[in-house]
Amino acid sequence: MKQDKDLVRILGIAPYEGMQAAMERAVENNADIHLDVYTGDLEEGVTIVREHQAEDYDCILSRGGTARMIQQVTNIPVVEIPVSVYDVLRTMRLAENYVDRYAIVGFPNITETAHTLCDLLKSPVNIVTIHSPQEISQVLSRLQTTGYRMVIGDMVTNTMARELGMNAFLITSGVESLHAALEQASSVGRSFRHLRHENLILSKILGEEAGSTLVLNESGQIYYPQNADPSAELLTLLRGKIPEIPPHGTLQFYHNRTGTLYRVVAQLLRTGGGIYYLFHYSAAQIPLRSGKSGLRSLNKNECEHLFTNSFYFLSGALGELEPKILSVAATRKPVMILGETGTGKEQIALLIYLRSTLSSRPYVVVDCAQANDKGWDFLLNHYSSPLNDNNNTIFFQNFESAPENRAWDLLSSIQASDLAGRNRLLFSCTCPEGGRMPDSAEKLVQQLACLILTLPTLRSRQDEIPSLASLYLGNLNLELGKQISGFDAHAIEQLRRFDWPGNYTQFKRVIQELATITDSYYIRNTDVAEILSRERRLSAPARQEDIKKPSLTLKQIIRQAVEQALQENDGNQTAAARQLGIGRTTLWRYINNEE
Repeated sequence: MKQDKDLVRILGIAPYEGMQAAMERAVENNADIHLDVYTGDLEEGVTIVREHQAEDYDCILSRGGTARMIQQVTNIPVVEIPVSVYDVLRTMRLAENYVDRYAIVGFPNITETAHTLCDLLKSPVNIVTIHSPQEISQVLSRLQTTGYRMVIGDMVTNTMARELGMNAFLITSGVESLHAALEQASSVGRSFRHLRHENLILSKILGEEAGSTLVLNESGQIYYPQNADPSAELLTLLRGKIPEIPPHGTLQFYHNRTGTLYRVVAQLLRTGGGIYYLFHYSAAQIPLRSGKSGLRSLNKNECEHLFTNSFYFLSGALGELEPKILSVAATRKPVMILGETGTGKEQIALLIYLRSTLSSRPYVVVDCAQANDKGWDFLLNHYSSPLNDNNNTIFFQNFESAPENRAWDLLSSIQASDLAGRNRLLFSCTCPEGGRMPDSAEKLVQQLACLILTLPTLRSRQDEIPSLASLYLGNLNLELGKQISGFDAHAIEQLRRFDWPGNYTQFKRVIQELATITDSYYIRNTDVAEILSRERRLSAPARQEDIKKPSLTLKQIIRQAVEQALQENDGNQTAAARQLGIGRTTLWRYINNEE
């Protein structure tokens, strides 16, 4: 067994998560390489290198624009993972399922290969060569104005296209390219060992963020303190955390000291044959207690993260709905978002907020399905309630789940306090396609003059399923580190014909499962048939013969439920009424046989 000192230590910077997994798999059977891989594109990748370049690495392995940017900030040799003919061809095959025309945008190493392939395949694809990241935004904007909605390119092109609202396929690097780059990195790394900097621990400490830094040696003794005067209690805590620090990466935890919550980041360092433990701690910026049940507040960055990881964003599923959403977002009027289960009402609410003039203000979510009595009382009666604030966006999610008395109280509060005039109000309600809203939601819409946004079901967009599946599959390739090029001949047709009772949520889950279990370049027809058969069984309604006719009258059933609730709550009528979801007056009537 080789010693650590005999291994070539390579720092891998993957532009996307899927490549991280592929890089880790590529070295599983290579006993001469120790590889640490982190995910970060462009500036993020540069930041990761700055944080880890003091850790005795012999070489850095990355791709495309990220590799070129890393070369400018470090003297450690950087090996770039190439983009092969097969990598470009796989992505072009996947893009052929897309219904609109697309363009290939990239640096010469991508576009030269693309020109050759398009000439051989006689494919009339528009190919645009750029020579610096600064050109990309202008090129993409020009393509967008001429009708292009989708592009193929590297990570920086992919990122900028999505920021402009275009769809994009990323050219991923295959196994062949990774193995070739690893061989080169191993050779370069061995030659570079004699050039590594001395005193790596000190460099690491000086590069840390503001706060206190403490380095312990292998025996747990203080090796170097910076702005740190640790108490005995803190030292005991840090030493106890040493076994939990992973060999690669960081350990994060919190420590409450003298009423202040500190965030601690711990990391293991190896240099000069020794092992050291670095702890960096600073005051945390998070609250010590959680919010009320069913209530949460998000900022713009958190909302952008949620939406950019949603199915609507990743699959380009907004389609013709996008202009209407943007028009709605430009107003301050209340909005009721209607749709079946799984149509993404929460995602559309996020987009309305992000495109509104109030996106710099908090986004408050009131989940009516999760809010308990304590949460409702806080919302409607407490002076710290978000309903007392101004210029926020408040999203009442699952409004149909609000108890009837709470729905009326909320409507009264909205009208009495001019809540809709002081804040932007969004509501969502689950109802079947073409069906009626619940009475409480219908009354709210009428009283507040809500704009109504009805989300289409997936089954109403059957012709778009090939495009939606291909675009989402392209993103799953990045996440899973695969190069799936599409579906077998009849597989996509099975997806088109399926009824999708769970709509986009169900569709996303099925495509995720298919991509996960697929071990070839195409998703097999048999796998699709098996999974859709299971989905049909799970969503099938109960058979008539399985439904037993009640042996009691409705009045007797209600009476039995009331008595059981009273018994379970030791005769407490208020608690029993809460458990049954009815008012205390209604419960009293049932007890006295007036209902």
